[in-house]
Amino acid sequence: MATSDSKTTPTKVSPADFIAQVEHDRRRADGDVLLGWFEEVTGYQPEMWGASLIGYGRYHYKYDSGREGDMLITGFSPRKANLVLYIMPGYRDLSDKLARLGKHKIGKSCLYINKLADIDMDVLREIVEDGVTYVTANYETWPD
Repeated sequence: MATSDSKTTPTKVSPADFIAQVEHDRRRADGDVLLGWFEEVTGYQPEMWGASLIGYGRYHYKYDSGREGDMLITGFSPRKANLVLYIMPGYRDLSDKLARLGKHKIGKSCLYINKLADIDMDVLREIVEDGVTYVTANYETWPD
């Protein structure tokens, strides 16, 4: 069994303290909103993962290669360039929701947003809820 040597692991840093240190005013303000919003949407408490990710819930993954580890179910990072939201373990067919979301870009499991004002928060809720539902139905999960 190969375990993950991921640098993205839970830390003891307070998510609220991390958000308070974000230099970019818009990212800090949006981070404050997302901190409580994700908790309300997911029912999970926020937890720092690595140096800059705020995660909600945990799941255990195992690849066909044998590599396995734990990862946040969903979360975000208020980075300098944009807000990054993590929709785990990636997108299936969310094209209808993404088309209604507003201005964004996507990566494999990442949703990049310049500011919350650019998107429809109700559609974002649908996307996050979809991701959480998928992960909890298909993986071993726990809240903290």
